[in-house]
Amino acid sequence: MEQTVTSPAAQVLVSLIPIVGIAFGAVLLFFVILWHHNEVKLQIRTGNYEPRVFNLKAVSLLAGLLLTSLGLILSLSFAIIDGFSYTILGGLIPFVTGISLLIFYRVYPDFHKNDKD
Repeated sequence: MEQTVTSPAAQVLVSLIPIVGIAFGAVLLFFVILWHHNEVKLQIRTGNYEPRVFNLKAVSLLAGLLLTSLGLILSLSFAIIDGFSYTILGGLIPFVTGISLLIFYRVYPDFHKNDKD
């Protein structure tokens, strides 16, 4: 087997790629938040602002279904590939999280007050 030797300049460039990516993402996120803040501020000044309503019922149902199905598939595939070992936790964690969100969707009392939602 041959051993490849990379130059120190290439190693520096390869190590800078994640740093530049994270910095660029942070700068981009900052300007998106700033743009949204200015947009909302102008809407408030003109009287056109309508606050968004966060639908916790729909989000908990969707997240619960997605996490349960993802966790079930991951658990089954990890159990088939590697047997029952610590790798199966990669599927059981989202599975249990999804089940708990579905239980929250079913038990939360504020959801049953407004049946028209």
